[in-house]
Amino acid sequence: MQFSQRPDFLRSFWDHAFNLESHLAEFLDLDMATLAAQLEDRRYAVADVYHHFDWDLVADFYRDHVGSAYLFELAAWHLGSQDYIGTTLCLIADHAKGRVLDFGGGIGTHAIAAALCPQVETVVYLDINPVNRAFVQHRLQQLGLEHKVECRGEIEPDETFDTLLCFDVIEHLPDPSHQILNFHKQLVADGVLILNWYFFKGFNNELPTHMDDPEIVATFFRTLQHNFLEVFHPYLITTRCYRKMLHGV
Repeated sequence: MQFSQRPDFLRSFWDHAFNLESHLAEFLDLDMATLAAQLEDRRYAVADVYHHFDWDLVADFYRDHVGSAYLFELAAWHLGSQDYIGTTLCLIADHAKGRVLDFGGGIGTHAIAAALCPQVETVVYLDINPVNRAFVQHRLQQLGLEHKVECRGEIEPDETFDTLLCFDVIEHLPDPSHQILNFHKQLVADGVLILNWYFFKGFNNELPTHMDDPEIVATFFRTLQHNFLEVFHPYLITTRCYRKMLHGV
């Protein structure tokens, strides 16, 4: 395995985060000064609508109540952490191939990076938030990548993928172990799963929609370890890479 150090086909991420600020300003019809102020003020924008949150209705919350709040929160994080997120993109460049699913793709950074990887044939960007999907569709059109990335709100239960991406999503699910089992079904035998998690609500509860129940978290790790084998990578990031266990083989 040849590990990537800022591959040329991803260089525009370090230059301007794939034109994120200009795409966001265009999509929201904001001037750049107003956008900059909004990015600073709404770093924890989802917490502002937390009064709608219910673990039994998580999908409804992210589909119907979050609206554009996540655009600001994710954009502020991606613009303020380009080296860290860029390293995650290097990991994607090392392993992504074939048909890719970006599960809960947010503002589209990882789907765009995957689409630029030469070993990737097509990307399915999946997000239940219609505002996120519309924004990412706008980005893809601006970048000329709409032919390679399909934006969806759901996938068929029998669809399979060569590469699964899941970033900053698992901790928002009431049953993360269930999603790990779904990933195991959706991944082809020699595919890779690249994901991270953050089971922590923050030191001052600034991340109130994160799962931190000890029993649920412990079950998640047992399920992950029973169904996937970790693949080493040299990058100092929280994201991990896995191949699926083939039970009974």
